[in-house]
Amino acid sequence: KAALVLNASRRFRYTLDLKKEEERRQLMAKIRTHAQVIQAAYLFQAAGAGQSVNVPGREKLPHTPTPVLVGDFRISSEELVSMSKENDLAFLQRNGGVKGLAGKLNSDIEKGIQGGDTDIASRKSAFGSNTYPRKKGRNFLSFVWDACRDTTLIILAVAAVASLILGIKTEGINQGWYDGGSISFAVVIVIIFTAVSDYKQSLQFQNLNEEKQNIRMEVVRCGRRIKISIFEIVVGDIVPLKIGDQVPADGLVVSGHSLAIDESSMTGESKIVRMDQTRSPFLMAGCKVADGYGSMLVTSVGLNTEWGLLMASVSEDNGEETPLQVRLNGVATFIGSVGLAVAGVVLLVLIVRLFTGHTKNPDGSVQFVAGMTKVGAAINAFIKIFTVAVIIVVVAVPEGLPLAVTLTLAYSMRKMMADKALVRRLSACETMGSATTICSDKTGTLTLNQMTVVETYACGQKLLQPDDKFQLPSGVHSLLVEGIAQNTTGSVFVPECGGALEISGSPTEKAILQWGVNLGMDFNAAQSESVIIHAFPFNSEKKRGGVALKLSNSEVRVHWKGAAEIILSCCSSYIDSHGIVIPMDDHKLSIFKKEIEGMAAASLRCVALAYKLCRTEEVPTSDEELESWHLPEGDLVMLAFVGIK
Repeated sequence: KAALVLNASRRFRYTLDLKKEEERRQLMAKIRTHAQVIQAAYLFQAAGAGQSVNVPGREKLPHTPTPVLVGDFRISSEELVSMSKENDLAFLQRNGGVKGLAGKLNSDIEKGIQGGDTDIASRKSAFGSNTYPRKKGRNFLSFVWDACRDTTLIILAVAAVASLILGIKTEGINQGWYDGGSISFAVVIVIIFTAVSDYKQSLQFQNLNEEKQNIRMEVVRCGRRIKISIFEIVVGDIVPLKIGDQVPADGLVVSGHSLAIDESSMTGESKIVRMDQTRSPFLMAGCKVADGYGSMLVTSVGLNTEWGLLMASVSEDNGEETPLQVRLNGVATFIGSVGLAVAGVVLLVLIVRLFTGHTKNPDGSVQFVAGMTKVGAAINAFIKIFTVAVIIVVVAVPEGLPLAVTLTLAYSMRKMMADKALVRRLSACETMGSATTICSDKTGTLTLNQMTVVETYACGQKLLQPDDKFQLPSGVHSLLVEGIAQNTTGSVFVPECGGALEISGSPTEKAILQWGVNLGMDFNAAQSESVIIHAFPFNSEKKRGGVALKLSNSEVRVHWKGAAEIILSCCSSYIDSHGIVIPMDDHKLSIFKKEIEGMAAASLRCVALAYKLCRTEEVPTSDEELESWHLPEGDLVMLAFVGIK
């Protein structure tokens, strides 16, 4: 016996009497094929036949008494899938929250999983892998069929058959096949050449699409951040998230600052959903991080997620015609229509002339005389007239046009491939040939996207060396280290066995963190000296990001980092070379602006760091007020700005 409960918005009552285990498996398989239906919520074992289960619409059922555990994990895949599908906060709380659930998955919310080969294999065996079945690519015959459906080729093929039959009938098999055979040969060459070229490009594009879908994401394993393929993510992984990232699997929010998710790809709702660890911790695979940053615990992967089921059922081929195909089909249709019309008129006129006695033989005799001309002679005369009409159609439709276009585009495709441009369909060459302007991203496309701090302006002067900490007063140095370590989405990993530091994050974050390390920053120690109570994540609109830190002496200090001209406009003072805070006058402001313009003129990315000490009455005390608190943006103290190359 089994009772299968599906989440609903109203109250239902289900009675499922499944007499065989095979029936239960078949029902589950049918339900899983519908990616839009929330499936497999709770499964219970009932003792008696025909026993019914009452299902309230909003109330949660008791915890499954006999979960199927695999390996050393203290929670089953079915329980995790059910929790994610139903957003079951009660179940999460019964298991000790996110931290308790991570413990049952043999994971740590800070250090992640161990990440060894045996550990990864056991997790894939127990909870599945983060992959889904791919649709097989089209076979060669489908491309042959596509090539055969070209309008010009269809007209030519019909004309070739008619010409072949009439030629053999009138001139015999030895000479009558020439015209029809040559047209047929041209049609076959075009079909084979087009099909082979498109098929080869389709295979190459399949590989390209697989590489495109193979997103590289950061995960925390054994305390260190490493980049792996999205397909290698397993249940229990801790995944850092930032603006623009795709949620790689279903999971729970471990930590976050202003974390907002765009769930439109899954729900169709364009409203941005705010996430937090207590009230709304459930993340769905396939959604995008719209704002903020944080980290998540992976609870379901692959086909155990709605995104996996959806992707397994999606076909990528849209079959849209290219502009060249549209124009060629239009030309072929026009020529064919005109040719058929003229041929029809000629056929009608010649038939009328034949049967009215106006058509004569070369010797001057009338070809057809009613009641006197034999049937065979009349048929032969009609065939000759019909042959003339077919010849008009054949001459009107240029059989060399498709072949010439195919060969030209194939040559263009080869030339483009030599320039590292992969063309999926031959006809796309014509579309690319019509382009007048190409827009390209610079960072990472025309450059290597590896950044380094090469200039530093601090304490009212330009440092001789960008990382010379001896030119900085001790107070400024400690403030810089504090701001660099806490106001970042990157991290610095120190290997236990020694070796070089591993810095992760965006290229800009990595450059600033490396600069901080060069200044003598101990990343872990700097982070442990204060606590982030609120954060304003960096976004492209405001071009800055900030954090509010609670220090050991209960003071609250706000650090800002962002575009130098934006941060400078918010500053009312700066620190001089003696470590004294000096009000910023117009003269000093113009000097700062001139230095920023100089860095920008040298093609450097200018980033400024500033801070402000908040008064006690400015800082909210409750969690609700703190969540909606806008960090102070005015009267900042300029610390430094750096030029990143």
